Amino acid sequence: QVQLVESGGGSVQAGGSLRLSCKVFGSIYSTQCMAWFRQARGKEREGVARINSDGDTRYRDSMKGRFTISQDNAKNTVYLQMDNLKPEDTAMYYCAAADWCTTWSPSSFGYWGQGTQVTVSS
Repeated sequence: QVQLVESGGGSVQAGGSLRLSCKVFGSIYSTQCMAWFRQARGKEREGVARINSDGDTRYRDSMKGRFTISQDNAKNTVYLQMDNLKPEDTAMYYCAAADWCTTWSPSSFGYWGQGTQVTVSS
């Protein structure tokens, strides 16, 4: 059975940092694309960062320079380092997997974790 399990969320003050982890259980780690999405209350789910099997990364413009996605293939784990957090970063953060890293559309990602909450206070 395939599972994506996120951890590392929490509450921080503006300007602080958090590192999210996504552990992949099962055989999907051979997929081409791992990504982080987030969904704030009352808003649509949006892509944050993605990484392909070659290690190439893409970010939403508002996250560039603040967020860093990485992966440890030996541990079947994907990370999201978030620095200089802002109150508008408050959201549930989800890990997802897809066959290809060509889109930010959530519907293209077939595997999802349960999410981890990030709350940033001013």
